[in-house]
Amino acid sequence: MEEVRMVNLKAKPFHLTDEAIKWVEDMIAEMTIEEKIGQLFVNMGASRDEEYLKGVLNDYHIGAVRYNPATAEQVYDQNKILQENSKIPLLIAANTESGGNGACIDGTYVASQVKIGATNDPKYAYEMGRISGEEAAAIGCNWSFAPVVDIDMNWRNPVISTRCYSNKAEQVLEYSLEYMRGIMESGIAPAAKHFPGDGVDERDHHLSFAPNTLTVEEWDNTFGKVYGGLIEAGLPSIMSGHIALPEYVRHFKPDATVEELAMPSSLNGIVLQNLLRDKLNFNGVIVTDASHMVAMTSAMKRSEMLPAAIAAGCDCFLFFNDPEEDFNWMMDGYKKGIITDERLEEALTRILGLKASLGLHTKAKTEILPPKEEAMAKIGTESNKAVAPEISDKAITLVKNKQELLPISPEKNKRVLLVEVKGPESAYGKIMAAMSGGKKKPIESMKELLEKAGFEVEIYESAIDKILKLPPQEMLGAVMNVYAQKRPIADLTNQYDLVINIADVPPSTDQRIQWNPSKGTPDIPFYVNEVPTIFISLQCPFHLADVPQVKTYINAYDNHEHTLSAIVDKLLGRSEFKGVSPVDAFCGFIDTLM
Repeated sequence: MEEVRMVNLKAKPFHLTDEAIKWVEDMIAEMTIEEKIGQLFVNMGASRDEEYLKGVLNDYHIGAVRYNPATAEQVYDQNKILQENSKIPLLIAANTESGGNGACIDGTYVASQVKIGATNDPKYAYEMGRISGEEAAAIGCNWSFAPVVDIDMNWRNPVISTRCYSNKAEQVLEYSLEYMRGIMESGIAPAAKHFPGDGVDERDHHLSFAPNTLTVEEWDNTFGKVYGGLIEAGLPSIMSGHIALPEYVRHFKPDATVEELAMPSSLNGIVLQNLLRDKLNFNGVIVTDASHMVAMTSAMKRSEMLPAAIAAGCDCFLFFNDPEEDFNWMMDGYKKGIITDERLEEALTRILGLKASLGLHTKAKTEILPPKEEAMAKIGTESNKAVAPEISDKAITLVKNKQELLPISPEKNKRVLLVEVKGPESAYGKIMAAMSGGKKKPIESMKELLEKAGFEVEIYESAIDKILKLPPQEMLGAVMNVYAQKRPIADLTNQYDLVINIADVPPSTDQRIQWNPSKGTPDIPFYVNEVPTIFISLQCPFHLADVPQVKTYINAYDNHEHTLSAIVDKLLGRSEFKGVSPVDAFCGFIDTLM
């Protein structure tokens, strides 16, 4: 059984008064064991129906909530029901990694974290924290699963390539501190994630194991610096990723088994207690990452996993699978002694201590949320929305510029061919496309912007798109014809003065570009020495790995309209490229430098 650590509620990050400490102690003393176990759970709501919400509170006594996205009004109404009907005030969390849009769908998108990093100005990290806090707090949130403080050490990592600030620990720390300062101004507790650090392995811990394989010294000089600096500054909570840290386990336990070395941190007392609590002196709340992720669920049976996470040192457990099943398994873990009374009290002290540090214990249930009209007025304000275009101007990065092509103009490059570069069309991607409801594609917006500037613009229709329109019996022959046909280079050089490849491919487990079958067609930019060519990556900053041959390469970091407008302004020389790549956009390859 893991050793219990004393909780000092007067020290950072709580800074509680004697009166607040008494409230924590009294509440714990008054709880039934069922209520104590319930406080450990962060529920992902399956519904916003009032009867459902009251049922979850009454049946499982939950301590916290992280809800599905909805409009500001819907989230406000939900949170009001929850707080007014909960015996103990709730922690209500949102994923505000990129702005107020993480709290509600009509909130303000500010930027991805890597885009903030590309501005090379920490004030925008503060602005993202400020806007996130202002809008999330208005609708009743008081906890944020942000910032992401991972470090991009492997360009193949599919999880944090756009969700981290930088590949440099110093920049990650500086920008994370600014985000923390901004969001805490609104009374929201940030939870830095994903301890002990993602960005090293190339796998996705949602779908597989993905350890942090750094040596003790390497970790101390990178992730250790980041977490140490945040803890020193009063970080209230940390999300433990399902990420193993084998070399640190070996450091504390030289005879550790393979199973102990590979155990994810959310289930590993050595990582959470010896490293995070003792060495880094973290006194705040530890919450697990989502419990449906394969790196956690495949480590042991779920019935064992639930109490094991708490026994290892996590204070909050993120998400029920089946509420009845999970609640009973956590209860069983307590009855069997896997969760001791001491460990349970320690976790509850931190959970309630965090609630008290947010002032939740001093407010009447009906006054935890601000008046609705006042709250709605803070969502998506014009002043908040104005920050995103400013960031686009500062962030868009000319990564590679080796053909003296820029600026372009209708006089030099009248006839433009736009080529859509595609990625894996997964089921999730198809769903997201369907949800866009016929929303204009970025390539279509780009066409309009360039035409407005005086260019003649054509969007290339790929051979595959044409084939998909054919009857099934004609498809095979058409595919074979793609490979068999030869086309003169003059078909391109005589028709176009410029080709712009636009990749709107988000990072994912398979974030690489997926090329269509091609032989002499514009799908793949084989023609970089024949026709002036520009490659623009709208979302993933690492696509140069798949197009090392291009001489002009731009990272834009997202596909919003203001971003596209800023790209065109920079292509035409109306605005300078100001972005500084916060990651290795060349992906460590020598050929990308050509």
